[in-house]
Amino acid sequence: MAPKFMLKLTFKLVMLGKVLFRKMQLLCLLLLLFYLCRAQTPTCPRKCHCDLAGRVQCYRVGEVPKEIAKTTRGIYISHGKIKHLQVTDISSMSALEEFVLTWSGTESVENNTFKALDALRTLELRKNKLRHIPTLLPGSLEVLKLGDNLISVVHESHFEGLQKLRVLEIQSNVILALSFSTLSSLSSLQSLTLDGNNMEYVSGTFYLPNLKYLSMENNKLQSFSGGFFISLCNLLFLNLNGNLLTSTPSDLPASLLTLKLERNQLKMLKFGDMRQMAHLSELFLSENQLSSLEGVEFLSSLTRLELSGNKLQIIPSRLPVTLQKFDCSNNLIERIKAQDFRELHSLKHFFLDNNVVATFEDGALQNCTQLSNLALEQNLLSSIPLRLPHTLARLDLKGNSIQRIKEQELKNLRHLQVLNLRNNNISTIDHSLWKYLPRLRYLYLDSNPWNCTCEFLKTRRVLTAKGIDVKGGKCKAPSESQGESWMSSRKVLHLCAHNNLYSLEEGEEIGKNTSVDNPSSLRVNMDDYYDYEIY
Repeated sequence: MAPKFMLKLTFKLVMLGKVLFRKMQLLCLLLLLFYLCRAQTPTCPRKCHCDLAGRVQCYRVGEVPKEIAKTTRGIYISHGKIKHLQVTDISSMSALEEFVLTWSGTESVENNTFKALDALRTLELRKNKLRHIPTLLPGSLEVLKLGDNLISVVHESHFEGLQKLRVLEIQSNVILALSFSTLSSLSSLQSLTLDGNNMEYVSGTFYLPNLKYLSMENNKLQSFSGGFFISLCNLLFLNLNGNLLTSTPSDLPASLLTLKLERNQLKMLKFGDMRQMAHLSELFLSENQLSSLEGVEFLSSLTRLELSGNKLQIIPSRLPVTLQKFDCSNNLIERIKAQDFRELHSLKHFFLDNNVVATFEDGALQNCTQLSNLALEQNLLSSIPLRLPHTLARLDLKGNSIQRIKEQELKNLRHLQVLNLRNNNISTIDHSLWKYLPRLRYLYLDSNPWNCTCEFLKTRRVLTAKGIDVKGGKCKAPSESQGESWMSSRKVLHLCAHNNLYSLEEGEEIGKNTSVDNPSSLRVNMDDYYDYEIY
């Protein structure tokens, strides 16, 4: 028995040894593979972050790190100190698709630095001190961003061979004059940005059949030669804000959807010459010197018209029926007539603040059956306009001369969520009026001369019970309540309770449920700003 037992034990030990040996072999093999892979994986440079997708991001480096692998697909360097960019910095990185060097004080780029990078699609050298556009860029380039440098001259040779370039940005440089013929070789260009160059003159015609976005904002352009835009047959967006234009450019392309002409010197516009712009959806004309607009009805697809900060005394006649947002704030308009809004069934946002409107015809906006926001603050209104659309969600009447709120003014506004009556001459409001505003959430009543009688405190009780956030203001009368906040003052409650005209217990219960005039307890910031698009 003993010899058989020993044989079995020996056999098991031998088999166990073989298993352990194989596992040791496998472990050694895995360790060897790990070290081999690690040896072949490039070390990520100091002050950089490297990811598995082949992108390297570096911050505050003094040169393009030499440890960056040749297989890197994207290099992103910011806030460095790289005064000169040389061929040897990146020429061997044949797989490079994106090179971004910003905020690094770069003054020059050696010739041919990017020439051999056949995979390069994006080159971004913004926020540096370059005086010249890099030469001999690769034909694979699709995006070139050179904004915020010191470039003063643009030559046709800079763009030779860039048949695939889609985006070109040269904003905030010092290009005082530009001949657009230098760009005509960029047949695939879709977006061109030339903002903030103080350009005084542009010349030449250019054929860019695929250009969709053109921005020349904040220059010193006074005019354009005839036919300047005629070849841009696919242009959708044109931004000429902040120039010295006294008239709209002629021959604007019929394809335009958005036209920006704010902060120029326009005095009068006749849109009869722009009949071809049947697709125009957005027109920005704020902060000019416009006193009249004629023929705006020819813009038959217009949904947004911005006219704030001009010298208009009347609402332009025959506005397009497609209009959805109309801003006429900061003008000299005195009167609102129903005939100007009879066909505006699609209007949603109407801004008329900071005018001198004293007359608002009854039912002037009743056909605007989609109107949700109406801004009438800082005018001369003595009452809330009658028969406003029931769709209103926000109504601003701050800074008028309203003395009394009447039932017929509110009874149709069942969707109203925000009502601003600040800084008027209202002294009391009937507590029964709030039943007509079932959806009211925010109410601004401060800076009015409130007469805090015990009867008026019923308004306080109703507003609190409805859970409305109220900025109530302070009492002006009677004298014993002067300066007290009528929505939260316990002194006012005690005075009324003493006269048995108001239940102190009810007042105390209200105090437990809310503290309306305490800003820290409110759900929203009680200022005048709201995002008009949320309603």
